[in-house]
Formats: sequence, C-alpha cells, structure tokens
Amino acid sequence: MLNSIRENIERRLGIASRPAPVKNAAPVENLAEFSGRYKNWRNNDNLDNYPFVENTNAPFTPARRALPMLNLALISSAGAFINGTESFDIESRDGDSSFREIPIEVKAEDLLYAVRGYNPTAIQLDMNAQIPVERLLEYEANAVIGRLNHVWWSLCGFIPNARLVAEKLAPQLAERVARYEVQAALLAPASRLCHQTLGIVARAIEQTGIPTIMLSVDRGMTDKVRPPRTAYYAGEFGSVVGKPDWKEYQLRVLDETLRWIETFDQPGARRLSVNLETEVEQERGEN
Repeated sequence: MLNSIRENIERRLGIASRPAPVKNAAPVENLAEFSGRYKNWRNNDNLDNYPFVENTNAPFTPARRALPMLNLALISSAGAFINGTESFDIESRDGDSSFREIPIEVKAEDLLYAVRGYNPTAIQLDMNAQIPVERLLEYEANAVIGRLNHVWWSLCGFIPNARLVAEKLAPQLAERVARYEVQAALLAPASRLCHQTLGIVARAIEQTGIPTIMLSVDRGMTDKVRPPRTAYYAGEFGSVVGKPDWKEYQLRVLDETLRWIETFDQPGARRLSVNLETEVEQERGEN
C-alpha cells in the first residue's frame, strides 16, 4: 500500500521511480549483448535499426556539499573544439571517443563545432544554449555555486558504438574529472544519441564518488540508459540548456536542475517546470 501511494505521488510530481542504486553498476549492462546487436546496425544518422543501450540499475553518490560550496564540472557533447586545433571525427561508423579540455576563458568566437545528430543553429547564435559557461560563471559570481571548474570537457556525442564509450571514453573522462577535485558534474547532451553517450559517462563518473546530473529533452532515451540523476523537459536538441539569446529561460533550466543535485536521495528523473513558467512569461510579453 505504501509503495502504491508513493508511486502515485511520484507520477504527479513527474518523478520517475527506479530500482535502488547498485554500487557497482556497470556503465553499460549486458555489453556483449549490445555488441552483438550493434553489428547489424545499418549506419544511418536517423538511427533506424540502432540497438539502444538499456540499463536496469544505476549507481548513485549522494551530494556531500551544498551548491555554494562545490566546484562544478561541465561536460558538453556538442562537439566543440578550439579553432586551430584538431576536430572530432564525425565520419567514423563507431564514433570518436576522444574529448577536449577547454579553459573557461575561451570565448564563443574561438570555438568551432563538429556536428552530427543535431542542428547547430542555436549554439552558433548563443553558445549558452548548449554550453552554459557564461550562465554558470554568473552563478559563481552570485554564490549560487562555489565555482565553475576552470576547464570544461567537450566531446562529440554521436558515438554509435557504446562499447567505445563504456570501455574507453567514460572511464578516461571520469578519471580526468576526478583529478580536478570537482564535487558535482552537469552533463548537457546535444542530440538524441548524445543522451545515450552522456548517460553512460554520468554512470562512470558517479562510480568515482562524484554526483552527476544530466539535462534531458528525450526522457525515453534517458530512461533507457539510466543516468543517476536526470532533469528533463520538453526542449529541443541543440539547445538543451534553453533557447538561444534568452538568458532568463536558460537560467530557469539551470537553476532547478542544479538545485536537484542536493535533493535526490536515489537514482531518478524529475520534470522541470520551465515550460509552464515560460508560457506565462510569453503571455505577458516578457520574453
């Protein structure tokens, strides 16, 4: 009876119930089974016949510091790289499992994008729509977070071969993030397949003892891969952090998402209220 009541409350609040956390949950469960199905994939951008990863359990690390005291890591899968440096490989069938460390001082005009799986229009108009460095620096200045880590991590999230993510990218990136002594990580996927890639990465980072939260505009995908914490809403690929050149919209998305790092007590997904608030703002002509 108590479980039934709890499930009804969670449905009303937009909270997805999930199995209890498993300390040693693998980034990809049943990896051998995935690899067998992946061999038959027809290699297409619309992901027809693609064998999406499906996990059952999730690792979980409780937050140990309040937001105003933590060093926050930012991880983006939009394929950003500094102009003049090597691009990501977007032609490979398996995907590019490398990543870049980019100083927060690098400006939007110094970035280029290796794009696959999403429309880059929004990010070209406003980097913060997908890579919210400026918004997070504002939070740092206003003591909402302790600080934004002085480098952020970039990868091209269109990586069809999840084995590459689970065995190479995720553990290597998790190790790098841990070396910077961050206390939490925000992950922002850009495309549908990015949701799978960063979900796997989030699971690996959580295993190192660092709490993560992932933004999602494709709840079906994140429910499959099961990152430890997910904040979802009806947004768009390529502008997952919020509409371009709409600062207040982006801040609404980030504010609620970041505050949930502290309040999750088990793996799960919660729906952001940003859409309702934005509709009210639009009716008032305040956008």
